[in-house]
Amino acid sequence: MALVSEWPTQLGATYHGASVRLRRLRPRADRDEWSRLRRGNADWTGPWDSTSPHPSRRMTFRQMVRDQDREARAGRLLPFALEIDGRLAGQVHLFGITRGAMQGGMAGYWIDRRCAGRGFMPFALAMLMDYAFTELGLHRVEVNIRPDNEASLRVVQKLRMRDEGVRHAYLHIAGAWHDHRSFALTVEDLAGERVVRRLARSSQEPHQPL
Repeated sequence: MALVSEWPTQLGATYHGASVRLRRLRPRADRDEWSRLRRGNADWTGPWDSTSPHPSRRMTFRQMVRDQDREARAGRLLPFALEIDGRLAGQVHLFGITRGAMQGGMAGYWIDRRCAGRGFMPFALAMLMDYAFTELGLHRVEVNIRPDNEASLRVVQKLRMRDEGVRHAYLHIAGAWHDHRSFALTVEDLAGERVVRRLARSSQEPHQPL
């Protein structure tokens, strides 16, 4: 069983002719491009960004990366930058990793609006979950989404994640407490199948709206 502190330099595959790579954020090389992406997508990601009910001084990019690396070494976080055809396009994280009797974690993500709706995020999340189940030995991965976040709901629909209902005032988002719908996959759900394969199979099947 791998430790999160040993998380790989990158995970990568080709998706519909495009190179999709999950890699570590680089505190210097990625700073300017990451900042441009966040500014350019402020109205796209802002309504869904997590916030703190007790705000403190804002972190610099370098501090954020250092904090994420520290949490990864402690085994609580699996942080990745999302790169598509060699360009930074978002982030995908597995956070709140818990061992013991739970053996689970929660996934979060965001993507550049210009890359949205093309299947990249479900594919990237599937790669992350496959790593979590196979290399980290986790039993369960969940995603929590605001009921009005239609773009994110489509991601978990494509992965055929199980809807486990609404958690009231679950997370602090965009400055207020919001309800979230919880979706999950477990090892039993997959029955030995990879999540990437599950995604490819489900794309051939008709979907019902969530």
